[in-house]
Amino acid sequence: MKPKFPAVFFSLLAVLLLNSIAGSLLVYYYNNTCGTILLAGSAVLFAALIILSVYYSKNAMRHISKMNSHLESSAADYMNFLPAPVAVIDDKKRFVWYNQTFSEKISLGSDVYGLDFEGYVKADLDMLEREGFSYCHISGYTYRVTGEKFNENGLSFLIIYFHDETSYLTLKKQSEDSRPNVVILTIDNYDEILQNAKESEKAQVSVETEKLIENFMNGTNGFIKKTSSNTFFAVIENSWLELIISEKFKILDEARNIIIASKYPLTFSIGVGQGASTLAESEKIARQCLDMALGRGGDQAVVKTENGYRFFGGGSKGVEKMSRSKSRIIANALQDLISSSGKIFLMGHRFGDLDSVGAACGIAGAVKLLGKEVHIAVDRNKSLSPQLIDRVEKKTNSDLFITPSAAVSMIEQNDLLIVVDTHNKDFIESRELYDKAKSVVVIDHHRKTVNFIDNAVIFHHEPYASSACEMVTEIIQYFQYPAEEKIASVYADALLSGIMLDTKNFVMRTGVRTFEAAAYLKKLGADTVAVKLLFSNSLDSYRRRTQIVASAKLHNNCAIAVADFKSDDIRIVAPQAADELLGVSDVDASFVLYKTGSTVNISARSFGAVNVQVIMEELGGGGHQSMAAAQLEGVSFEEAQKLLTAAIDHRSSDVAEKIKVK
Repeated sequence: MKPKFPAVFFSLLAVLLLNSIAGSLLVYYYNNTCGTILLAGSAVLFAALIILSVYYSKNAMRHISKMNSHLESSAADYMNFLPAPVAVIDDKKRFVWYNQTFSEKISLGSDVYGLDFEGYVKADLDMLEREGFSYCHISGYTYRVTGEKFNENGLSFLIIYFHDETSYLTLKKQSEDSRPNVVILTIDNYDEILQNAKESEKAQVSVETEKLIENFMNGTNGFIKKTSSNTFFAVIENSWLELIISEKFKILDEARNIIIASKYPLTFSIGVGQGASTLAESEKIARQCLDMALGRGGDQAVVKTENGYRFFGGGSKGVEKMSRSKSRIIANALQDLISSSGKIFLMGHRFGDLDSVGAACGIAGAVKLLGKEVHIAVDRNKSLSPQLIDRVEKKTNSDLFITPSAAVSMIEQNDLLIVVDTHNKDFIESRELYDKAKSVVVIDHHRKTVNFIDNAVIFHHEPYASSACEMVTEIIQYFQYPAEEKIASVYADALLSGIMLDTKNFVMRTGVRTFEAAAYLKKLGADTVAVKLLFSNSLDSYRRRTQIVASAKLHNNCAIAVADFKSDDIRIVAPQAADELLGVSDVDASFVLYKTGSTVNISARSFGAVNVQVIMEELGGGGHQSMAAAQLEGVSFEEAQKLLTAAIDHRSSDVAEKIKVK
């Protein structure tokens, strides 16, 4: 580039300065003509310099304009031939410009000037503005779309860039698909159901199980290893595992076709360690999922997700465990813990029923014999078993029952809290008492839920038991009491009432160990007549129960009744009505809806043909296969009924699909 002003300009400027100085001196000192001539020449030179300056300034501006024009042309050419597609849209989302690469890869040679962007390119502009990027798929390629706003002279434009990430995403998917996952399979109650089988039957079961496992692993590119008589460890790539999950673990249905000892169907519990970054973490997750499956009664697969757990199966009844060795071990450990603790606090779930309060009373009676101070935290205003509380207080003349707030103020560092008939943090009588306790023991029979108490020193969970009272009865049998002392009969009454409640007077979920527990309580002096009186209701309660039963309607062999009235004993009457509806012909399950405040409560019952636990879990609840419940916040009866019928239909379609597969 040439300089703005040439050297002659500066030479003339120097002559002008010299002439001006010389002329000024001559005129000032000598006042002669020569000085005047020099000043006149300086004036001429000054004019010439001004003209020259203007000329060269215009020339420089023309040069700059030429360069700018050249640069703009070069930039346009550069944008037009960028290897990445680029487009510009106006404030009405219409194309106003795009480069050559866009025409080749995005519009595929079509002229899109003036067309709507979102109508032509399936990219979410709202997501682009919110997240800074979005994705679109065109001709088998995946593009990451980014944008940059441009405003000038009142006009608004959005420059959109398309980044081809097809290769990266393909590589990422290949990496994710080939990621190994640990899967643990275990046969439910293998030792219990084989203990009376013939050797030939055991061998046949072993062969059929091995074939089933081989079919499960065929084509998965994984491997499986038998680690014990009833446990298998498998490592499966993620792509094949996703296929198994999409088929809803067909092995669960196929296993039930194998009958052990001509009596029991074979069932598996499966824990899946998906989504881990390492194999060690995958194995840990798989064990957690397996514990969850076993805690829910077995015969199901559990997959852990970002939002909790996914459950598959769980349609068959659990097989009762005959051995009580676990109860003996738990009893010894619990007695040692009680002996080393200060005060003992007990609590059950909110709105405690006979099983919850009865189980707490049973442990309290045993703890008293061990010489420890014991208290039961219960909210009398919300309890569903006030008759039992009154009877125990009258017979013992003690301050056994205290309010949850009083328990919170009394509990200290060395004290022990025992939670009975629930293991869910959301259902316990007092969350504040639980948070303050340093040592916690859990005794429960409900199928395991996601938000379980995970810091328990002893977590005695037995989903095959009929009730928490049955579990407590077995435990206190193994306590070592002072010589010739036994638990007072009033505590035996409390335990027997809980068993009778949850078994519906020894009709539902009743096993050999249930009757053994009842026999032990009878030996302690339990009075069946006194227990029966705890279930008595007033004439008004009976009328309300009859009203609910009369309002029931059938849907897919399920009775649905709505208690659209308010009553102080609605929490007692509604479950009783649900039990009574099971006595109606062609009713496999019953559901009673009632309101408490703005919450619609659902009490669900069945004889086992319908798994009401799974139905209630779809509505955010839980429970047992034959006894469950759910709470729907802020909905009307009509909305609750729609949600319930949808859950029933969904479960019915799953069952129909399984029957079709078989």
